[in-house]
Order: sequence, then C-alpha cells, then structure tokens
Amino acid sequence: MYGNVYNYAQLPMFRQRITPQQAQEIALRRVPGQIIHIDMDLENGILVYEVFILTSQNRVFEVDVVAKTGKILKIEEENDFD
Repeated sequence: MYGNVYNYAQLPMFRQRITPQQAQEIALRRVPGQIIHIDMDLENGILVYEVFILTSQNRVFEVDVVAKTGKILKIEEENDFD
C-alpha cells in the first residue's frame, strides 16, 4: 500500500546540505564573536544560512553561508538592527 512513498531525505537535493551548527562554525571562523541569530533564506535563488554575529566591539555582522557547500557568500555589517 505504501510502497511508492519516497523518503525525501534520500534524495540528493535534500541530503547535500550543511547543518546549522556547521554554518555557525564556518561563520565564526571569519567573524569571531557571539551568534545572536541564525536563519535560512534564498539569496538570488541560492539557499543560505544567514548567521548574525555580535563582535566584541558591539558590531553586528551578517554572514551568508551557502547551505549546499558551506562557502561564504557574503559578509556585511548590519546598521539597522532590524
């Protein structure tokens, strides 16, 4: 009866993703500080982890880490604190 049900975790597009913890570790290597928030978003069609880091100088940076590869897509300082 349920023989045709797919286990989506076995499909390559769902398996090949770094974890949120790995994204945090990658981001902290580039911008040391304290993680204040992490989220997922699409940036120009690319799934990314948005890691927000508070530095020791009280500056907030957003580090976008590509969910599929772990590559850092961009780093920018947040000025509006939204």
